Amino acid sequence: MSAGALIRSTWLLYFSQPANDRALYKAVKGRTIRSVLELGVGDGTRTTRLFEVLSWQPENLPLRYTGIDLFEARPTGQHGLTLKQAFATVRAPDVKVQLVPGSPFDALARCANNLADTDLVIISADQQAADLERAWKYFPRMLHNETMVLREQAAAGGKTVFQPLPVTEIHRLARESVKTQRRAA
Repeated sequence: MSAGALIRSTWLLYFSQPANDRALYKAVKGRTIRSVLELGVGDGTRTTRLFEVLSWQPENLPLRYTGIDLFEARPTGQHGLTLKQAFATVRAPDVKVQLVPGSPFDALARCANNLADTDLVIISADQQAADLERAWKYFPRMLHNETMVLREQAAAGGKTVFQPLPVTEIHRLARESVKTQRRAA
């Protein structure tokens, strides 16, 4: 590893801002990840840095990335990218990027079957709880036993942290989601 790459990796893993994203980069460093699903693209900074960390893999395998976000439908006052800006921002060599506009429920209803064997799922803190609750039913068809699911949640002092969600917990949430939707129907 060159001196420049060492300095860059040290900065990303230990000094980059926001600080909560460092835990994400450390969690994926050294893991073989070929497909990523991100719910809530935001300004794209975390995504481009994540691609950089994943490019350190010795296998340097092609990566499939799916980003789900409201884009232009985002409520007024919420910071984020338009769909066109997101495509320009998150492009990277050897990464097949698919951006799906909509809420997690609406977007996953359209594309969950194409996301089988996803290795990493990132759920941003800005996702609406009610909409995410409806979307859990789509997750089991996308995951495998080794999938890493990280959910960003509010923490003390107005900060956020990434909490891992075990695949077994995802299956439980999916069952509850189906039961809730059946009762509502």
